[in-house]
Amino acid sequence: MKNYIVYLRVSTDKQGEHGHGINAQRLAISNYISTQGGELLEEYVEVESGKRNDRPELHKAISRCQVSRAILIIAKLDRLSRNVSFIANLMDAGIDFVACDNPFATRLTIHILAAIAEHEREMISRRTKEALAAAKAKGVILGGRRATSISDAMRLESVAIRQKNATDYRERVLPAILSCRKEGCSLNSTAIKLNEMKIYTVRGKKWTAMSVKRILSQYGSNF
Repeated sequence: MKNYIVYLRVSTDKQGEHGHGINAQRLAISNYISTQGGELLEEYVEVESGKRNDRPELHKAISRCQVSRAILIIAKLDRLSRNVSFIANLMDAGIDFVACDNPFATRLTIHILAAIAEHEREMISRRTKEALAAAKAKGVILGGRRATSISDAMRLESVAIRQKNATDYRERVLPAILSCRKEGCSLNSTAIKLNEMKIYTVRGKKWTAMSVKRILSQYGSNF
């Protein structure tokens, strides 16, 4: 039987406090282990930016894997890092790891995916800097509460990021909702069960029958 060490990461203290992202990651990992088989030995949670490599909880998880000959499991590759060199160093540590969103990825595939993620991060950073520079050139006051104007490019990019995050989150909670419905739970019972599991809505609130129905309708589910 395979043994797993779970590593969960969120980028901000606010996300960590309200469970945003963490429960979705747990759900993805739980679904993976339930289908593939294995035992979860321990869980490590980190509240840290993906740009930084000095993450103590991740290093503890790696050490635990080494001494237990366990597999490090994460929900998504970007939960480890968007830095190619960091991924390479992790692989050189001599432990196996699996990302639930790419469970059959080879070492070459992981390098490629990490490179793409790093490139996307650099492009977002570059566009943000260019947008800020353009706004400053137009006389927009930047920083603090006085910044009442924002460029259209920055606004559109912010909206796009929020929409993508919301879509990703809904896709992660959908399996849990469908599982409840297949067990014969009503919309209200499904909401109660999700709340008991401490799975939150995309806005970090508790589920209601209406919010469950809204998720199902968005995916055209007949349940």
